[in-house]
Amino acid sequence: MCSSKRGAAGVPSAHHVAMVLKTTLCRFSGLRIWPGRGMLFIRTDNQQYLFLSKKCKSLYHNRLRPAKLAWTTTYRKAHKKDQVTEVARKKRRTAGKATARAIVGVSLEVINKKRTEKPEVRQASREAAIREIKERAKKAKADKAKQSKAAAAKSAPAPKAVGRGKR
Repeated sequence: MCSSKRGAAGVPSAHHVAMVLKTTLCRFSGLRIWPGRGMLFIRTDNQQYLFLSKKCKSLYHNRLRPAKLAWTTTYRKAHKKDQVTEVARKKRRTAGKATARAIVGVSLEVINKKRTEKPEVRQASREAAIREIKERAKKAKADKAKQSKAAAAKSAPAPKAVGRGKR
């Protein structure tokens, strides 16, 4: 009698469980390596590289970049291939509302008052402030001119001795 796991008509029996094989990924191509396949390369710093085939191994040793070879998974990721299954909605971030806070030297009430005042009032206060600054500058300039005149009058230059020089 044959000890096969199949029942009548070649159909697998109900109590048969499929075997799960552990696969690893190729360090160059990113493709799956099934048990009994691939070659292991161990670098001098004990870093282990499992390659799918001699082709992958030689391309790695020739320092080719897998992102430049169209058949590797890194190339496909870089060039946005295979995205049919991974189409996911982008989450929209809700923009955080800006909350009004007091700034150093200015209270929150003053900030809110300035924000709610009409543009005409704001413009008038701005012009008044500019006018006051200009007047202050003009006054400072006049004071400086008075001081320089007074200093010039105090220290009148002594008359120079004419002649009697060496030449």
